[in-house]
Amino acid sequence: MPKRTAKAEWQGGLKGGKGTMALGSGAYEGGYSFGSRFEEAPGTNPEELIAAAHAGCFSMALSAGLEKAGHTPRAVRTHAVVHLNMVDGGFGITRIDLTTEAEVPGLDDAAFQEHAEGAKKNCPVSKALAAVDVHLDAKLV
Repeated sequence: MPKRTAKAEWQGGLKGGKGTMALGSGAYEGGYSFGSRFEEAPGTNPEELIAAAHAGCFSMALSAGLEKAGHTPRAVRTHAVVHLNMVDGGFGITRIDLTTEAEVPGLDDAAFQEHAEGAKKNCPVSKALAAVDVHLDAKLV
């Protein structure tokens, strides 16, 4: 199986420093800072990248499960929100909200909800983030 890589560099102290993160594939490289992570300054942050990874992984896992059951979706759209809060005197990821909408012809909502819960439990990113409380709001459209 392939291995995926990324790299980061940080220069300076926490509040006055700055950094860059880059995906090994070259698809993304960008800056981050204290302000982009803990405030609303421009740039990215590790939590945003985790949100993107989780949304992408969940969407693919849900699509795969639906297809395996004979219900290939037209589309699966997932939005992830990673909550970064103070925990025990430091910062921690305390919750992830996944909101997904899927267009799946011929599938009832009860079966869709089962597939969505299965994807939430079994996508590799969900497994890696098992210590975090993940909330799912799944809608069949």
